[in-house]
Amino acid sequence: MVATTHMAEELLDVRSVSKRFPGVLALNGVSLTLSQGEVLAVIGENGAGKSTLMKILAGVETPDQGEIRIDGQSVKIESTGKAQKLGIALIHQELNLADNLDIASNIFLGREPQRFGFVDRPRLYADAQIYMTDVGLTCKSTTLVSDLSQGCRQLVEIARALSTQARILIMDEPTSSLSQGETEQLYKVVNQLRQRGVAIVYISHRLPEVQRLADRVAVLRDGSNAGFLTKGQITVDAMVSLMVGRTLGRHVRTSYSHGEPLLELRHLRTPSFPKHEVSIHLCKGEIVGIAGLVGAGRTELLQVLFGITPALGGEVRLAGEALHLSSPRDAIKAGLALVPEDRKLQGVILEMSVGHNATLASLQRNSVGGFLNAEREKKQAETITQQIRVKTPNLDQWVQFLSGGNQQKVVLSKWLSLKPRILLLDEPTRGIDVGAKQEVYTLMEEIASQGIGILFVSSEMEEVLRMSDRTVVMHQGRIAGELTRDQLSEEAVMHLATGAGDSPPISVLQE
Repeated sequence: MVATTHMAEELLDVRSVSKRFPGVLALNGVSLTLSQGEVLAVIGENGAGKSTLMKILAGVETPDQGEIRIDGQSVKIESTGKAQKLGIALIHQELNLADNLDIASNIFLGREPQRFGFVDRPRLYADAQIYMTDVGLTCKSTTLVSDLSQGCRQLVEIARALSTQARILIMDEPTSSLSQGETEQLYKVVNQLRQRGVAIVYISHRLPEVQRLADRVAVLRDGSNAGFLTKGQITVDAMVSLMVGRTLGRHVRTSYSHGEPLLELRHLRTPSFPKHEVSIHLCKGEIVGIAGLVGAGRTELLQVLFGITPALGGEVRLAGEALHLSSPRDAIKAGLALVPEDRKLQGVILEMSVGHNATLASLQRNSVGGFLNAEREKKQAETITQQIRVKTPNLDQWVQFLSGGNQQKVVLSKWLSLKPRILLLDEPTRGIDVGAKQEVYTLMEEIASQGIGILFVSSEMEEVLRMSDRTVVMHQGRIAGELTRDQLSEEAVMHLATGAGDSPPISVLQE
C-alpha cells in the first residue's frame, strides 16, 4: 500500500533531512516531494516530526543534515524572511492575528503600502479586498478581526499568505476549531487554490478530511518516513496502519446497564440561551455524549455545571440533592470535575512539572498545618500518573514538552486524584493523534467502570457514535433530541443538530 513514485515537475524536494535537539532525534533522514497544484497531507502521531519538518520549511528551524530543493535548485532556508521570498507560507494551528486591527492591516502587517512616508490606506483596503475575495471572505476589509468567527479568521490567515505570493502553503490543523459550515468553506478554498497551481502541505489528525482532500499522503513515524499513499490508496485504515505501525481495531463502547440517575439537570437556563430550558440526566457509570453544531450551547452548559457561569434558572441535583453552583469551588466540593476544551490555556500550566500539575487540584489534601507535604504530593503524583499511563521521562518534566495526548492525560490525572463523582469532558480528544485517542477512549471506559458518570461534548461524529451510551443533541441552546445507542447514527444526530427535527425530543427527563 506504499507508493514509491512521485509526481513530475516537483516544486519542492526534501532530501534526507535530519534534525536533532538535545536528547531527541526529531527527524531522521526524512524525504518528500511536492508538485505545483498538489495537496500533500503530512500525517503522523504526535511526536512523529511533522511540526519540526514544517518549521524547517518555514525557516523557523534549520536542518542538521539533508537538502531542500525548490524548482530543482538547492536552497538554504535560514529565516522566515527567506522562506517568504521563496514563496513558502506557514499557517499555524494557533492563529497569529492582531485582534485589535482590521482585516486589511492584518493581511499586510509589516508590508503596508506606503505613500509619502505614510500608510496608503485606500490602496491597503483595496488590495486586501482582492485577496479576501480569493478566499471567499465577503465582509469589508475594514472589519476588525475581533469581530470575526474562527472560520473567517482562518481565511484571513490564508489571504495574508497569498498576499506574500506564496506558492507553497503549509496548513497546520486548519479545521480543528471550525464549525461544519466553516470547514466546508475551507475545503472550497483549498480546491480553488489547487486549481490555481498553489501547492499545499496539509497537516491534520482528522483522517476522513485527509482522505477527502489529499492527492497524496506522506506518513511520518518516530521522525522517519513510514510511507506514501497515492489517491487510490488513501483510506483511514491504510493511514492508521502506517502511522502506528500496526492495525488498530475499531473502538466501540461496551454495553452498559442503566441505573438510577446520578446527575439531573432540571429546566436549566444558561446565559447564552436564556429562553431555553435544558433537562438531562446522567446515571452512575454512564457515558453520555452531547452533540451539536458549534454555537449550540454545549460548552456553555458544561461551564454552568462547573460553576464558571451562573445559571439563570432551573435546578441541578446530584444523587437527589440540590446543588448550588456559584463557583468552581462549589462544583469541585460536590464532586464535579471539568476537563476544558483548551487544555493549554485552561487545563494545565505548561511551564510546570508533570508532578505538580497532576496534584494541582488536591493541594489541600496534601498539606499539613497549612504547609505542603512534598513527599505525600510526590507519592500521589506517581500513583495517579501511573494509573492514567502518562508517558513522561520523569515527574519533573515540564508539561509543555509532552505530546498532546499525554498533556490531556495530565489534566485527567489532576481531577481523578480528587476521586470525582461526575467528569465533564469538553472535546476530550481535540488535537491529539489517532493512537492517543484510543488511549483516551480506554481511560473513559475505565473511569466509567468505577461508577463515575461522564458527560462529554464532542464535535467529532465518530467519537460520539463510538463512546456514547446515550447522546443528547443540542440545537441553539435547547435539547433537540436524545438518542439511545440503538437509535444512534450520523444521520439521526445531524437531523437533530441542524434543527430539522420539529417533533418533540425522542426522550426527555420524566419528572
